[in-house]
Amino acid sequence: MTDETMTVEKGEQTQAIVAAALDYYEGWFDGEPQRMERALHPDLVKRSLASDGWSLDTISAREMVEATADGTGRTRDPGIDRRDIEIHVDHVHRDIATVTVTCAVYVDYLQLAHTPEGWKIANVLWDWVVSPEP
Repeated sequence: MTDETMTVEKGEQTQAIVAAALDYYEGWFDGEPQRMERALHPDLVKRSLASDGWSLDTISAREMVEATADGTGRTRDPGIDRRDIEIHVDHVHRDIATVTVTCAVYVDYLQLAHTPEGWKIANVLWDWVVSPEP
């Protein structure tokens, strides 16, 4: 394998990882459960620090897909022109990757796994950009 071949493969791999992150974010905001499901590993664990500052709130892949279908993400969408989604592929090692995604509403640290069906988000640790008022 030449250096040029490795560079092309890495570029394609990065594009596929970014596509999974976009399916996750845009699927959420646009209320498209099929995009959300395509992005997520079925064993996804999504966590955030609970309001007590100690415990973790946890969401499963099924719950994310259902919330997307119910339109929860649409209620949090700042508008397509104000989403400001930025995706940084931080590290890729063989079949695993770590990605930081920020937007006007959320900060997410994603861990992805390359499966026979493509790159899937396996773990998410997230927070609000600005804490919502109680």
